[in-house]
This record gives sequence, C-alpha cells and structure tokens, in this order.
Amino acid sequence: QVHVEESGGGLVRPGGSLTLSCEASGITFSTYLMKWYRQAPEKERELVASISGTGRSTNYADSVKGRFTISRDNAKNTVYLRMDSLRPEDTAVYYCNAYYYAVYDGGEKESDYWGQGTQVTVSS
Repeated sequence: QVHVEESGGGLVRPGGSLTLSCEASGITFSTYLMKWYRQAPEKERELVASISGTGRSTNYADSVKGRFTISRDNAKNTVYLRMDSLRPEDTAVYYCNAYYYAVYDGGEKESDYWGQGTQVTVSS
C-alpha cells in the first residue's frame, strides 16, 4: 500500500524560513519523480518544484526560484522543500506528489500518488 505524507507546515512571518518534508512508502522511491505543488484559496494548483529520481535534476516555478530548494534523501524515502524569504503570497496548502512513468516493450506504466497536504501560512 502506497502512502505519501507531508509534514512541516505552519505559521511563519514574512522573510522567514520553513522546511517541508514528504515521506513516501510502498514505492521504489528512487525511481519516482518527486514534486511539490501548492494551492492557495480560490486559485489553481500550481507546480512549485520537482526533482529527478537521482536528485541531479531540479526545476522550479519562476515565483520561487532563488528562494526555495528541493532535495531528496533516497535512503529515507523523503523529499524536502526548503523555503526561504517567505512572502504572504506563498501562503497555500502544499502537496507532495510522487510520479512514475515508463515505457516498456508492448506497454507503459504510469503511477501518480498524492499526499493530503500541509498548510503554510505567511503572515505577520
């Protein structure tokens, strides 16, 4: 059974920092692309950052480049999102996503798992 769980959310003042964690179980973690999304009230869910299975490749939304850092520890089946210089507009529910896609002879396999989300509120 696959389980994805985020932790580390909370209330932080503008300019502050927070680190989110996401642990996934029931999957071969190192083969999954891991992503962080966020959804603010009355807004679409947006991709914040992603990291390849090896951790060598990362991508960020323009709105968080230079402020957020995604990393992973495959030995712990955990991905992190370090958030610095937080702004009120970073307030959202942050979701962890584990995504796998592969093409084999005669077929393909796709797996997509989500956590329940963790609230991040940036306010003075």
